[in-house]
Parts: sequence; structure tokens; C-alpha cells
Amino acid sequence: MTTTRRTRVPQHRIAESVAAELRTRILGGEDDYTLPTQDQLVREFGVSYPSIREAIRILETEGLVTVRRGKVGGAEVHRPDRSSAAYHLGLALQGGRVTLGDLAGGLRMLEPICAAECARREDRAEEVVPVLRANIEKCTALVDDGVAFTQLAREFHDLLVAFTPNATVRHVVGSLVALWSAQEEAWAEALTRRGEYPTRDEAMTAVRTHRRIVDDIAAGRAGEAERHACAHLNATQALLLEHFDDGVVNAASPAARRAIHSSLPARH
Repeated sequence: MTTTRRTRVPQHRIAESVAAELRTRILGGEDDYTLPTQDQLVREFGVSYPSIREAIRILETEGLVTVRRGKVGGAEVHRPDRSSAAYHLGLALQGGRVTLGDLAGGLRMLEPICAAECARREDRAEEVVPVLRANIEKCTALVDDGVAFTQLAREFHDLLVAFTPNATVRHVVGSLVALWSAQEEAWAEALTRRGEYPTRDEAMTAVRTHRRIVDDIAAGRAGEAERHACAHLNATQALLLEHFDDGVVNAASPAARRAIHSSLPARH
């Protein structure tokens, strides 16, 4: 006579199963989705408290929740956005010793496509052009303030990507733009402190180029918008690479993290 031995499912496998279900709810649920309490999760899944805590730790390492300790503690849910995608992509690039020059080359290949796609939108005159022109006017008023000008000028590039109809392109290229913006804003702060920020005339050159790109978009000249965007990136990237000597992408520094996470995705 033989007996069947009951095998115990390892706690980490239980935790992974619970984490997988909660991850699906976070990613597929409403924006205001909140995680149930540990007591509620124990009752719902019929597992132990250690398994629930381990599941929450898994989600915490993925950046999907933040656990607050204390009397008013709990798990705060974070749905991934472009800034979190940019940060984790930046860490991967930094770990792979990818250089700023390589990042710049990727942007020159991909971002001009977004300008062309904006020019192909049938609703560009109502939805795209007014917002881009408003950004240019704000930039013009700040040409004597290096750091503020750089932040607004970089927002122009964010907007080109945000107005691109294809969601996959928006997320992928938007992450690269956010990474480059973080490097460029750090560059602007460093040069401003040293009194070496590019001149007012050079800032106005960027403004004029932005105007030309918007004129191309307004007229539906997709090829011209793409060409001018590529030439503009070549020129502005050269300034940063000249000062940073094609160093490795840096997403982990406090300044870079602030720049990436302060650049929230525009929704259009």
C-alpha cells in the first residue's frame, strides 16, 4: 500500500502568484485603484501574512507600490508612466555603459519621425500647432535665463513626441527624450554656474528652428519637418557632447532622477 505525500508549495511561489494577480489589477485597473489591506488580502487569497508581505515587496521592487510604515501605513499604488519608464531604461543604458553619443544617435533616428507624424495629423491645426507655438512664445521670453530656457525648450521636444498618434512610439521615444532632457538640464545648470551658457543669439537660433519645424507641421510638410528636426538635434546635441565628452548616460544621480521624474508625460 502506498501513500501520496502532500507537498508544500514554497512561500516564494505563492507570493509570486499573488504578486502576479495584484500586478494585473494595478496595470489594468482604474487610475485610482488602491491596494487592499494585508488583512483583506490574506482573506481573499487564503494565504499567510508572510506570503502577502513578500508579494508586496515584489511589487515594491518593481516600482508599482510604495509601502508606508507606521500607524497610517499602507501600500500606495503607482501606475507606470513615461518618467518611470525613462528612469529604468536609463539605468539599463548606464549599466551597459551606453554613451551620450549613442543616446544622441538614437534620438536623431527616432525623434524626427515624431515631427513628421505631427505634420500628418489631420487635426494638427487645432490640437498640435497652437500648443507648440505657445511653448515657443514662452521660450522667447526666457532666452536670458539659461536653466529656465533649457527646460522650456526641452518641453518642445516632449510635446512633439506626446502629439505622435502611435502610443508605442510615444512611450519609447518619450523615454529617450526624457533621458536626454535630464542630461541637457544638468548641462545647463553647470554652464550657468560657470557663466559659460550659450549666448542669447544661440538661444534665439533654437527658437527660430522650433518655429520653422512648427511651420512645417502646420503646412503638413512631413518630410521637411523631419529634416529640420534632425538638423536641429544635430546642432544642439553637439553643444552638450562638446562639454560632457561623450560620457556614459547617467540616470542614477540625484539631479538626473529629479529631472526625469519632474518631466511628466503630457496627455493628448
